[in-house]
Amino acid sequence: MNVPHKTSLPEGIRVGTVLRIRGVVPDKAGRFYVNLLCSEEPGGEAALHFNPRLDESTVVFNTLERGAWGQEERGSGIPFQRGQPFDVLLIATEEGFKAVVGDSEYHHFRYRIPPARVRALEVGGDLQLELVKIF
Repeated sequence: MNVPHKTSLPEGIRVGTVLRIRGVVPDKAGRFYVNLLCSEEPGGEAALHFNPRLDESTVVFNTLERGAWGQEERGSGIPFQRGQPFDVLLIATEEGFKAVVGDSEYHHFRYRIPPARVRALEVGGDLQLELVKIF
């Protein structure tokens, strides 16, 4: 799959929705991202910005509201390795997005923007994208 890859979500996201992103982190990867966007327009708000930064050995979670980034949250450690495949599940719970990487829960990001406002999923940056599935 080419990146950036965009998937429309005209119905928004409900509690129980699972977004699965599978791919491989290239050997020279710096960072990649998964954005849950509130519109398909450039510069729209993002209910979730999930940003593994291999160059900083961290994963940043944030929102983009009214043109401004919110308070960054960081998961503990980095569950991604250069040259390795990965499987990420972003699960919409009652309180927020639960990020599961591989077999373990990585971080729970509380909603700042209601998930019903999400209209698109965008994946891009330094990754080889193999699968994007929404169920």
